[in-house]
Amino acid sequence: MNELSKTGAGARTDTRAPNNLESFWMPYTANRSFKQAPRLYVGAKGMYYTTVDGRQVLDGTAGLWCVNAGHCNPRIVQAIQDQAAEMDYAPSFQMGHPKAFELASRVAQMLPGDLDHVFFASGGGSEAVDTALKIALAYQRQIGQGTRTRLIGRERGYHGTGFGGISVGGIVANRKAFGTLLTGVDHLRHTHDLGRNAYSRGLPQHGAELADDLERLVTLHDASTIAAVIVEPVAGSTGVLMPPQGYLQRLRQICDKHGILLIFDEVITGFGRLGTNFGADYFGVQPDMVTMAKGLTNAAVPAGAVGVRKHIYDAFMTGPEHMIELFHGYTYSAHPLAMAAGLATLDVYREEGLFQRVADLAPYWEQALHSLKGARHVIDIRNLGLIGAVELEPIAGKPTARAYDLFIKCFEKGVGIRTTGDIVALSPPFIIEKGEIDRIVETLRECLQTLD
Repeated sequence: MNELSKTGAGARTDTRAPNNLESFWMPYTANRSFKQAPRLYVGAKGMYYTTVDGRQVLDGTAGLWCVNAGHCNPRIVQAIQDQAAEMDYAPSFQMGHPKAFELASRVAQMLPGDLDHVFFASGGGSEAVDTALKIALAYQRQIGQGTRTRLIGRERGYHGTGFGGISVGGIVANRKAFGTLLTGVDHLRHTHDLGRNAYSRGLPQHGAELADDLERLVTLHDASTIAAVIVEPVAGSTGVLMPPQGYLQRLRQICDKHGILLIFDEVITGFGRLGTNFGADYFGVQPDMVTMAKGLTNAAVPAGAVGVRKHIYDAFMTGPEHMIELFHGYTYSAHPLAMAAGLATLDVYREEGLFQRVADLAPYWEQALHSLKGARHVIDIRNLGLIGAVELEPIAGKPTARAYDLFIKCFEKGVGIRTTGDIVALSPPFIIEKGEIDRIVETLRECLQTLD
């Protein structure tokens, strides 16, 4: 049965309001609840979404941490349209196109230190993470350290939804249904410590010693078996957990001591979220690889990438020159539309000074968020750059319910937030105005007062 015979000619007059929601199995969604009361966006511009019933919703989360320059930026839109008309697709296997090389060069110039080569993955952060893990394993083998096959993640870490990412990730719900995952993976302790660090402004003071948990894993497994450690500089999807002061620096020291690669997952913190090019710049820590996605293209076209240090790339550039050096890649690696979107996005960031804008807004953002201290149900507030979290006291026996109710109430009042567990996560586009920051905070305050 073809599509026309399924739907019938002229059967649907308003494509904005689908009359059948059942076919789409939605990701990370309570499907049954959503389909009883759907929340549908049909347009977006700047800081706002438009719903199917014509309401404006202030985007407090930049989509999913990704629309850093605001929605439907004209320059990015035009670049994608022009590229689609010029060349819709080109392979990256034994072929290339100019924009891929141009974007790789520009990203490499933004990366810290000698992270000077870029491998483009496919749809986003999940593929970027799996790419980085594979490069880490292959690199150790390439330099004669083939016994280094173990990967170390961190409890409460999020590294996408590929098998590699959920294996090194540490969020239980992302892992429990999918069997034994990758073998040879272990996890550092997480850094969340409400008892000592509640209501920290910026980086919490306590917890740098938690990096020493890597020494415990080295003792348990032996350094000769460990290929890489992967962490988010700021753990985002688990509820915005800031690294304690000195933690990342200590982790770098231990990795250097034992010959272990350090991978920063910067899918969220990359491209200005902390007011710097990357989180590595903000913290002054040099990773061996950086994963990126989201802000790379302002999410207008899916794309992911891995930045690697020169010595890692050079280790593969041996043997006959006609031979493939790394047997890895994706059909959509360096897709022309994504590369065009990426180049335009970097132009917008630079010409509009958006990273500096984040740095300038950060103190106001911090003050506004922390004004919620003492609000009903609030047990912690966290912030860094243009990221924030408001942690709520869970309802006994009903985890996540209170934050979900808050999410719905805020949406009904025209403010979009994101919740993870009983934590509100906020990460607005960089173009946000102070008045819009005030509106997000005051809507949260008002809605919190109405929650059970």
